[in-house]
Amino acid sequence: MIMARGTDQLLLPVNPIFIALTLLVALLLEMLPGGRHPAAPDLLALVLVFWNVHQPRRVGVGVAFAFGLVMDVHQGAVLGQHALAYTLLSYLAITVHRRVLWFSLPAQALHVLPVFFAAHAVAMVARLAAGGMFPGWTVLLAPVFEALLWPLVVLLLLAPQRRAPDPDKNRPL
Repeated sequence: MIMARGTDQLLLPVNPIFIALTLLVALLLEMLPGGRHPAAPDLLALVLVFWNVHQPRRVGVGVAFAFGLVMDVHQGAVLGQHALAYTLLSYLAITVHRRVLWFSLPAQALHVLPVFFAAHAVAMVARLAAGGMFPGWTVLLAPVFEALLWPLVVLLLLAPQRRAPDPDKNRPL
């Protein structure tokens, strides 16, 4: 990964098993019983955007579509509601991924906020077009909470890639 401006540390290559594990854990957290509050952040969407921004060649639109179909089947929603939302989310995240990496974590959160808003808006429009109920205005809080969680998710998911700060005179990096 190319070093972003303001960072002083190179990252190790990401392990594909770690990517799959984080996506699976996020999916399982979304599948916890008890229902989902409209203002609750979508952790799977958050992890998908993270990997779309940091590893767009490994986690792309197809992966987002597959996870969206799984969420549609799990929640008994209109087939394609989450798939459409996650596909749009992934496309937008990949579109802005180079720009996002140049900013600090709070600025990155502001850059991904419209991406989260667009995905939630598409999911809500698909739900309403299929005859669903309007979940209330608290649904507008979910993208805000996801953007607020962005710095924490970045720190947690980049932690295994951080190189230990052991200076070595024989190693140039």
